[in-house]
Amino acid sequence: MFHTIEKGDAPDGVVGQYDGLQGARGDGAPAAPSLSEEEGEKPVCRRALVVDDAPDVTEMLAMLMRFAGYEVTMAFSAADALGAARRDHFDMVVSDIGMPVMNGYQLAEALRQLPDYKRVPLIAVTGFTQYDDRARAISSGFNDFLTKPINPNDLLEVIKRLCG
Repeated sequence: MFHTIEKGDAPDGVVGQYDGLQGARGDGAPAAPSLSEEEGEKPVCRRALVVDDAPDVTEMLAMLMRFAGYEVTMAFSAADALGAARRDHFDMVVSDIGMPVMNGYQLAEALRQLPDYKRVPLIAVTGFTQYDDRARAISSGFNDFLTKPINPNDLLEVIKRLCG
């Protein structure tokens, strides 16, 4: 199941409550190379797919991104996200890793097999914090990796770096 967030779906002031948050990426690792460094030009990102099996996390990320100006579709499983990606094109995907049945690593690998998703920025958001989780995410096809709890400013900065 997935849902597109429309303007006005979130209560007033939701984004404002995050304005003062500060913090590092949380995993201590350097950022993955941006798409501009890999291919020469950043994609323009307007439409996002947000995937997490925890509805509250999915909705919070979607609201944040919507108020930052993105059109957002939510999916609550990797299988639903893959189906949405096959039906429609998204300019970026923000996905949890630890999901039942099909995890985020498998989703990233499957998305990278789709012709329209070879260069689409994929951002992992996860509670996994082991030393090799970031490397595994990058090798699965993600362009960057953020640990939960997600600092909204960090997510928006990663999107800005990966997208034109």
